[in-house]
Amino acid sequence: MALEVQIETEIKKAMKARDAIKVSTLRMLKAEMNNLKIDENKKELSDIEVIKIVRRQIKQHKDSIEQFEKGKRQDLVEKEKKELAILKNYMPEQCSPEELKKIVEEAVRETGASSKKDMGRVMKAVMEKVKGRSDGKTVSQIVSSILK
Repeated sequence: MALEVQIETEIKKAMKARDAIKVSTLRMLKAEMNNLKIDENKKELSDIEVIKIVRRQIKQHKDSIEQFEKGKRQDLVEKEKKELAILKNYMPEQCSPEELKKIVEEAVRETGASSKKDMGRVMKAVMEKVKGRSDGKTVSQIVSSILK
């Protein structure tokens, strides 16, 4: 089932179950998806496009949690954490560090990278292979540890 359809189905289920947090979280996600459809004049989004939106929202929630913790707003921290957990359900299974390291090493061989100057090429190759299964920050750390 396409991720977009799955999210719409989950909204209906959450409404029937009267799960207010899940409904509001998924509605925000659906609104972002609709905005992208309008911006790019599309009828449907691919799973990769939906995953990008989910990843962006996850990042926003993590930033919000950090800010609310600094402001000592524990009530808002808890709400954001619940929403974050809901969003994480729509992300593909993440690469393990070992698997990611193998992918990076393979990309280094393929691109012929030898120093940190080649980091951009390696990052591009790795991000193509992991497509949503790892974030750029983690990939960047592994690439920079391998390229000296």
